Amino acid sequence: MTPTENPAQVTWDLEIKPRNRFFDLRYRELWAYRDLILLFVKRDFTVQYKQTLLGPLWHILQPLITTLMYTFIFGNFARIPTDGSPGPVFYLSGIIIWYFFAGCFSNTSNTFLSNAGIFGKIYFPRLAVPVSVVISNAVRFFIQLGIFLAIAAYYIYRGDISPGTTVALLPLLLIIMALMGMGAGLLVSSLTTKYRDLSFFLAFGLQLWMYLTPIIYPASLWGEYRWVLDLNPMTAIVETFRNGFLGTGQVGYLNLGYSAVFSLVIFFLGTAIFNKVERTFMDTV
Repeated sequence: MTPTENPAQVTWDLEIKPRNRFFDLRYRELWAYRDLILLFVKRDFTVQYKQTLLGPLWHILQPLITTLMYTFIFGNFARIPTDGSPGPVFYLSGIIIWYFFAGCFSNTSNTFLSNAGIFGKIYFPRLAVPVSVVISNAVRFFIQLGIFLAIAAYYIYRGDISPGTTVALLPLLLIIMALMGMGAGLLVSSLTTKYRDLSFFLAFGLQLWMYLTPIIYPASLWGEYRWVLDLNPMTAIVETFRNGFLGTGQVGYLNLGYSAVFSLVIFFLGTAIFNKVERTFMDTV
């Protein structure tokens, strides 16, 4: 703008305004910064596997090694039932689902602390970072899903498992988990700017949450206390995934609706608090 121009008549390419409302979320800004989000996704992969011998192969090896361990310990040694499904696909199905959710949650939860240097230097929508985390974990999930489908195809050929029609609900399950993990992560990230103890509790809390989710055991194992397990919003997601790909597990559409509502509530709450904290977090980090 030149000194002779009237400011009221100037059209700005970008106008940065303070957020005065609690739910002033501005999701449209994310699309304008989509190239930056993709750069963050590339950064996540580069940093995670920098100076490693196997690199992205860990996406495949980690769930496979965990599946072998679970099959030996919980299947052969503890003899925990799998609702008639072969142990490898039963455990792997739960593992890849949990890895996606836990990755979205844990990697989003340190958004402020890990990116304080960038946030203090230049403006961009802060939600670009957690969105890139979700995309990165989605890429990992589809890589692991490919391995799961290859193993499942072997058991389908043998007639040990029979996929169901609920397999079509996979995109919905991913959206629910992404919103839930991102929302919970944003909430924790906002609180850890003042209370660093939460970052130490997170790993323990996620581990406890996993054991309260039917990952290493079927939901039917709870018997008459199944209603307690259904209070966990991840239960319906894991059961629906297994019903679709393995033909086992019980699909409760009411429970799945509960998971969807829970994820929406935690997502909007986490996003709103995240946007409120971002205005002052540089004073406390």
